[in-house]
Amino acid sequence: MYSVKDILDEKGYGCTTVEPETTVYEALKKLAGKGIGALIVLKNDRVTGVFSERDFARKTVLKGRISDDTKVEELMTEALYTVKLTTRVIECMELMTDKRVRHLPVLDEDKLIGIVSIGDIVNKIIQDQKKHIQHLEDYITGKS
Repeated sequence: MYSVKDILDEKGYGCTTVEPETTVYEALKKLAGKGIGALIVLKNDRVTGVFSERDFARKTVLKGRISDDTKVEELMTEALYTVKLTTRVIECMELMTDKRVRHLPVLDEDKLIGIVSIGDIVNKIIQDQKKHIQHLEDYITGKS
């Protein structure tokens, strides 16, 4: 079964980050500019939260905040669920489902090295299923 390492080897290591004091407006510009759904919030090179489009949508207007002067730290999700390179893809899916999160920072000895999203996980599971189907078809038709 595939691991987080397999995903990052394909999509690349690293991820886009912001500091807690960054304005929500600047964070939204970064999200839109990169075409991504979440930013890792770092303070002194330590992961302190995740700021996502969902955080903005659910917390800005509902709490009467304006994104021009609201800081990311006021809206970010602080409950962090992280994974390692060795975490299996299915474990990521279970964690995301159980905790209702869409992004998992990837840490190596407490150092941020990447991020996996629900899309990354689903794509890897689909690839794995296609591989198994092809293997079964080859076996049935005698090609293996």
